[in-house]
Amino acid sequence: MKDIASALAACHIVPVVVLNHPDEALPTAKALIAGGLPCAEITFRTDAAEESIRRITKAYPEMLVGAGTVLTTEQVDRAVAAGAQFIVAPGFDPEIVDYCLAKDIPVFPGCATPSEVAQAVKRGLYNLKFFPAEQFGGVATIKAITAAYVGVKYMPTGGIGPKNLASYLACDKILACGGSWMVKSDLIKAGRFDEIERLTKEAVALAKSVRA
Repeated sequence: MKDIASALAACHIVPVVVLNHPDEALPTAKALIAGGLPCAEITFRTDAAEESIRRITKAYPEMLVGAGTVLTTEQVDRAVAAGAQFIVAPGFDPEIVDYCLAKDIPVFPGCATPSEVAQAVKRGLYNLKFFPAEQFGGVATIKAITAAYVGVKYMPTGGIGPKNLASYLACDKILACGGSWMVKSDLIKAGRFDEIERLTKEAVALAKSVRA
């Protein structure tokens, strides 16, 4: 878990990718790598997620690939079998969290309240997802919660983009920021992978300017 968390922290940004067809997987991954972000959270919002993870991890073994929006233990099994190296859940589901911990699968559950953080900390989890970040108060809320739970770091997702990325990354309680602005579905659908690469490079440059 610590190794995965450290790798994500080194990326600063975790692209949250929604793929509607497995054929979109490899060109999207290639664009992210070329842009300087060899990592991705492939969401289980579509039926293409499992096969997309399988193709990416086979073609680009150097890429850190996780499964996002995981809502069931069955999805955990499918994601890991396909090659996912970590699991991200939008909320704190004790069944999913305990299942992952029992199988030694790195998991980042969504914890937006002190009560949810308390459940995570009791299980030894200190690297958590914060979703939806902007709607729940953003950096101010994260600072308030982590003041009580020392050692907790967040991977916020939801409403984060070029305009507010720096304010998140400037906070030492942020592990990395999740975002989809560089991999928007319309860009993927239109095959504009050169634009995805360009936006990724811009995001990486901005992140490095904050966390040099």
